[in-house]
Amino acid sequence: MNQELLISPSLLSANFLRLEQDIQLINESEADWLHIDVMDGVFVPNISFGFPILEAIAPLLKKPLDVHLMIVEPLKFVRELAALKVDTMNVHYEVCPHLDRAIGAIHDAGMKAAVTLNPHTPVELLTDVLDKLDMVLLMSVNPGFGGQRFIPRTLDKVRRLRAMIDERGLKTRIEVDGGVNAQTGAELVQAGADVLVAGSYVFSHTDPKAAIHTLKTLPRP
Repeated sequence: MNQELLISPSLLSANFLRLEQDIQLINESEADWLHIDVMDGVFVPNISFGFPILEAIAPLLKKPLDVHLMIVEPLKFVRELAALKVDTMNVHYEVCPHLDRAIGAIHDAGMKAAVTLNPHTPVELLTDVLDKLDMVLLMSVNPGFGGQRFIPRTLDKVRRLRAMIDERGLKTRIEVDGGVNAQTGAELVQAGADVLVAGSYVFSHTDPKAAIHTLKTLPRP
């Protein structure tokens, strides 16, 4: 593993009354991407951003968009996301019975393809498609709400996935989302993660740019 550590702050934890200011903060920070969770109230018990918000955000943002679809039919929206110049489209393994087809559709639309695994979904289920993925997102909390506590067994999942990637000489990134802060972030990086999603730790910090810097400069193994 020798790829740069990337930080993707989660807009779900931003102040919704001042999204423009928070996006400008991200633009001026060391953040590499902006992580946006789209929820439908069906796959997860919450509803978040819809396409009108994404369309308003996209022209303001100077960082790549990392969009995580927590919805039951993510492939309905491939064209819409591609039109917004989304960099990475994350779909859940749990709602994609034809995963190979989903990955192909995302790539054909010009986006990077990522598959997300819920906390209880084993990484070994991705063995047959790992070489086609740009990234795997491991949820370290149950999806649907920000501010949850980190699930420690995620560290073992990261190690297992890192071994699978390295043994095959792949460049697939490992992203982790949920309960990420300076302490858990350091543990995740040592386990093999190379993209950290952080919401509450960044946007609830007295100095969000400093919080991002802390994560960005975590020591690598």
